[in-house]
Amino acid sequence: MFDTAFYVRKVIERYAAAVREIKALKAEDQRNADNEPAPTADEPSAADEAGSVGSNENLATAAQHAPIEKWLKARQIEAQFDHSTVDTSGYFDEAAQQLGRRYDLFGELVQRVAFAYRKSHTGLNIDLTGLAQKDVQELTTLCRQLYSHTLFARYHYQKVEKVVRLTLQSAPKVRQFFEGAWLEWYALLELLEVLQQRKLGFSCARSVKVLFPNEDVHELDVVALPAGQSPICIECKSGEFRRDIDKYQRLRKRLGIERSRFVICSTDITDDQASSLTAMYDLTFVSLQSLPRYLASIV
Repeated sequence: MFDTAFYVRKVIERYAAAVREIKALKAEDQRNADNEPAPTADEPSAADEAGSVGSNENLATAAQHAPIEKWLKARQIEAQFDHSTVDTSGYFDEAAQQLGRRYDLFGELVQRVAFAYRKSHTGLNIDLTGLAQKDVQELTTLCRQLYSHTLFARYHYQKVEKVVRLTLQSAPKVRQFFEGAWLEWYALLELLEVLQQRKLGFSCARSVKVLFPNEDVHELDVVALPAGQSPICIECKSGEFRRDIDKYQRLRKRLGIERSRFVICSTDITDDQASSLTAMYDLTFVSLQSLPRYLASIV
């Protein structure tokens, strides 16, 4: 159970986010009225004022996305954004980092939950028998936190039997989170941390629909445009990806993004496999564990 201070803090955070959104929209309207150009990657954007990753509510604005939109438009590529996909005022980002950074322990839970959603089950039981006491504690703590953040509808741990009983949340966004959006959140947050450590201005986006001149439509999972640099694109794969390799090679070339900055992040490959695949194709492959380290090497 949370204390009053927790709820007051969350209300203040959401109020601040709403105020920033209104200011950003007013600024954009004024810029359009004055025929003023949108910020470029070399100019400060709304994202330049962001603090720590967990307080980046002001990323979810049209102004913050504008540099990426301008970069794509210069290549005759139209972009469609859902600004809310980078709104970090909720709990999806926190949960995603927990899952990604300990996927070795939490991966089975994610897979079981995603499978239950696909089979239209309303809940599932997780047997923790045989796990080390420390791992049991971490898993039950995670499940309890996800429940408190409403990512599960119900949570109960039968301590004697070592069984976690979960009731799934029916909200579509929660289902999307467990079915793959969590990995996009994880990639985005790890990239933002590197950019902020470098003290770079940036524009970022998630789940960007791009329309090419021949009307081909693709979706980019995670995109960031650091100030003074070329874009970084991360495609996130929590399942089979091998059949899509050629598609991604063509997409990278059409976007004009360097091989080192077009990254395929997969939960299902090791570091050695990632190195071998990178040597074989005009793409960069990374494992879940090596993603933060690789991003730090190219920013």
